Amino acid sequence: MASTRWRSVGSTAGVKVAVMGVSGLIGIVTSRMIVTNFGVDAFAQYGLLTTLSALIPFADLGLAAVVINAIAESKDPRRDPYVLRALTSAMRILVVSGFIISSIAMLLYFSGLWRAILGDALTPGAGELSAALCLVTFGVGVPLTVGQRILVGLGKTTTQVGVQAVVAPFMLLCVGTCVVLSLPAGDFLAIFSYLANVLVSVICLIISARAIRPTLGKAIAAVPRTRAVPGVSVLQLAWPTLIQTISMALSMQTDRILISQLSTTMALAQYNLAFQLFSIALQTVSAAGVALWPIFARARSEKEIISPHRPVLWFLGGGLALAVVMAALSPLLSWFVSDGLIQLPVGLVVAFVAFVIVQALKYPLGMYMTDERGLKFQVIPTLLMIPTSIGISILLIPVWGAAGAITGSVIAVGLCQVLPYYRYVLMDIRRRRRRMRRRYRAAD
Repeated sequence: MASTRWRSVGSTAGVKVAVMGVSGLIGIVTSRMIVTNFGVDAFAQYGLLTTLSALIPFADLGLAAVVINAIAESKDPRRDPYVLRALTSAMRILVVSGFIISSIAMLLYFSGLWRAILGDALTPGAGELSAALCLVTFGVGVPLTVGQRILVGLGKTTTQVGVQAVVAPFMLLCVGTCVVLSLPAGDFLAIFSYLANVLVSVICLIISARAIRPTLGKAIAAVPRTRAVPGVSVLQLAWPTLIQTISMALSMQTDRILISQLSTTMALAQYNLAFQLFSIALQTVSAAGVALWPIFARARSEKEIISPHRPVLWFLGGGLALAVVMAALSPLLSWFVSDGLIQLPVGLVVAFVAFVIVQALKYPLGMYMTDERGLKFQVIPTLLMIPTSIGISILLIPVWGAAGAITGSVIAVGLCQVLPYYRYVLMDIRRRRRRMRRRYRAAD
C-alpha cells in the first residue's frame, strides 16, 4: 500500500524529468532562434511577458484547493453530489475572474500604463499591446484550468504533467514559422506561450471530463443555472490559498520587474536564461510536490497519519542532483542558446542551485499542510515573504545584478516557509497522534 502510494510521486517526477528534458532541448533551440533572429532585447521582453501570469496567481482565487480536496476526498467523484456542486461553484467564479483579468489587461493598455508597470525592458507601443494580449489570452484560459485540478485530485498528476509536453513543440512551431516567413513578431512572441498553456488546459479538461463522466459535463451545464443548481461554500479553503498565492507572486515573481527597474537589460536576459535552464529542476520538484497533495488529503479523510519527513529527504536529494547537473551544463547551454551573447555569472548559477534546494525542502511540508488548519497557518509566513524577498532583492540587485534577485527569494523561502512549516508539521503530527491515542483508549 505504501509503495503504491508513493509510486505516483516517483512516476510524476520521472515523467516531469522526461518532459522537461525534451522540452528543455526544444526550448533551447527556440530561445536561440529568438536571440539570433530577434535580438537580446526581444528575448528579455519575451522572458518578462511569459512570466507575467505568475504575477496574478490569484486568478483562480484559491479554488485549486477546493477542487483538489473535493476530488481527492471523494470515494466516487462520478456520483458525488458535493463534487458536482464544488466544480460548479469553482467554474462560476473562474469565469468571472477570467473576464475581469482580460478587461483590466485592455484597460491598462488603453491607459498607457503597461510600460510604467513593467519597466524599460518593455518596448513602447507594440510591447504594451503584447502584454495586454498575453493577459487576455490568459484570462480566457482561466476557467479551463479546472481540468488540471481535477487530474491532480484524482492522483493523475502524471497525466497532467505529460500533457505539458505539447508546450515546447507548439512554441517551436510558432516561433519557427515567424522566422521562416520573416514576420516582424519579436514583440509578440510571448503570446504563443499563453496559447500553448490554453491548449494544455483544453486537453486536460477533456481527459478529466472522461475520467469523472458525467460530473464535469453536468457542472459546466449548471454554471449559468445559479438558482436551480446551488454551489457550495468555498471560502474556508479558498481565502487562505488565495492570500498565499498572491504573497508568493509578490515575493518571488517580481524578480524580473525589479531587475528591469533597477538593473540592465543584459541582467534581465541573464536571469531569463538562468531561470529557463534551472526550470527543469524547479518544475520537476513542483510537479512531484503537487502529486503529494491527494496522498495527504486521502490520508486525512481516512484518519491516517502520514509524515512528510521521508519525502523531504527524497526531494532534497533529487532536487540537489538536478540542480548540480544543470549548474555543470549551464556554461555550455548558455553559450549555445545565446550564441555567446549572454554569459551566466557564477554567483547567479550558485543562487539558482540554492533556490532549487529550498524549494525541494518546502514542497513536501507544504503539501502536508493542505487541510483548512494547515492552509490558514501558511498565511502569515507567506505574507512575511513579501517584504523579506523584495527588500533583500532591492538591496542586492544594484550590487549583484540578477543574482541579487534570486538570492532574495532563497532567503525568503528559507526563513518564511521552510523553517515555520517544519515546526508546524512536527507539532501537528504530535497533536494528531495524541488525539488518535485518546480515541483508541476511549474505544477500549
